[in-house]
Amino acid sequence: MIFKNPPKMAGFYQSLRRNSSFSSTILSSCYSSQQHFLYKLIFFLTFLPLFLALFAFFLQWRGSGIDPITWWSFDHTKEFPGMLDSPFIKSSSFDDNNNCSNNASGQTNSPVFPYFRGWNFNYNDSTISPKACITSTTSAGLEQVLPWIFYHKVVGITNFILFVEGEAASTNVSRVLEFIPGVQVIYRTKKLEEQQAKSRIWSESWLSSFFYKPCNNELFVKQTLNMEMAIGLARDAGMEWIFHLDTDELLHPAGTQGYSVSELLTEVPADVDMVIFPNYESSVERDDIKEPFSEISLFKKNFDHLPKETYFRFYKEATRSNPNYFLTYGNGKAAARIQDHLRPNGAHRWHNYDKTPKEVKMEEAAVLHYTYSKFSDLTSRRDRCGCKPTKEDLKRCFMLEFDRSAFIIASTATEEEMLQWYQEHVVWNDVAAKLKLLKYGIFVRIYAPMDIIQGLRESGVFASVIESALTAPSKRSNDSLDNVDVKKMYLRELDINITETARRLLEETGGHDSFQAIPPFSPPGFNDVDVIVSA
Repeated sequence: MIFKNPPKMAGFYQSLRRNSSFSSTILSSCYSSQQHFLYKLIFFLTFLPLFLALFAFFLQWRGSGIDPITWWSFDHTKEFPGMLDSPFIKSSSFDDNNNCSNNASGQTNSPVFPYFRGWNFNYNDSTISPKACITSTTSAGLEQVLPWIFYHKVVGITNFILFVEGEAASTNVSRVLEFIPGVQVIYRTKKLEEQQAKSRIWSESWLSSFFYKPCNNELFVKQTLNMEMAIGLARDAGMEWIFHLDTDELLHPAGTQGYSVSELLTEVPADVDMVIFPNYESSVERDDIKEPFSEISLFKKNFDHLPKETYFRFYKEATRSNPNYFLTYGNGKAAARIQDHLRPNGAHRWHNYDKTPKEVKMEEAAVLHYTYSKFSDLTSRRDRCGCKPTKEDLKRCFMLEFDRSAFIIASTATEEEMLQWYQEHVVWNDVAAKLKLLKYGIFVRIYAPMDIIQGLRESGVFASVIESALTAPSKRSNDSLDNVDVKKMYLRELDINITETARRLLEETGGHDSFQAIPPFSPPGFNDVDVIVSA
């Protein structure tokens, strides 16, 4: 029997064909969609690295245009001080007509970090107020003094009065220092010695206990006499404030919006005569430091900036086996408002012949003291003193106990023994101890000086000023070549005319009065707890 497809079966097959065609369309569409997505993915993965590379190039570009990162980092209306014309910066800044202009070191002269947008370090910049200067007595070389000067120009110091001797007084070094705008160089000559021998300081009792003693006492007297002379020079230059710092110390104007000393001094009440800056002490983490300002970021905070309970709780851990909490002094440095009858009161303070100065102490700002920051400091400090490693000589030569210990080691130990002593007493190798002291605020990391000085170096400022100074005519006079033997200075009694009344006062008081010059003091120890608590 032959069967024929019924009509219903024919419809069924037609439906199957339609469904098959529909499925094929869907599969074809899905395949096309996947292929399109794959193309997009390949395109994205191909061009994303190219885009990132171009973006990175744009960020790092140092062409004649303005670096957008530098441009946006600071509000244009808040420029740092010292941003007008200066002859040596003109010679170092890049020429708009020559995009490939380089300095003597082969480095680009365009800004490398925000502080240098249009910076020209003009010491006559009338926008800086109040005007402040630093006076210092130094024998350091350019590798230390140049970063020190320009760092302080960055933070708002306009003038520098430098009393130079040793390497600092050498022809090549002093020629560069004299070339820098705002820097006044005074040489230790016979003429200067004769002039300072007539100072009223010699006939007064407040500094007399330091007279005719070697080494640190000699330096202390010399610094005080230089500070006295610097007051007059600062007044003549139109300065309003004067600091005394060594060239291993940097001002740290913490707590200001623009990291500015000028901003700090502007906020000082008009009736305040002196501002105390507590000192922080560098904590060395290696024994091979070459450039302390650029390599040290760890500092031990001053007692004045710590809770008393925290300070004494961690005193032993912070002191280790050393005589005191700090290696050297702990009583800070001071700035004085320039006014009538101002006088120095030792290297750490100022005073007034007419009144007792009103003083305030900075709650955040500090002086960063880079002491014994290089291993070679042991021998260089030893060589500056003609003392013997005996108990009697050490007492006459040094005011602080750590200096005495360091001098003994440098005078009696071998190189290996000195290095071992340095690592045990100065270098902080114990990571756990550092982290603990950082956690509780005894230690603090401060990076601003490192960043500023590294930026100065990369911008070519140091190389430029040296190159320009050596090609410019020397300002040094013949008188400045007549340097005296500074080691013999103040060790002999000078021919000074002291009145009978003053001489009798010195004899009766033993060289002391109620306003004795303030020497470098160590920070408080456990023996001082009762005194501090009662105060």
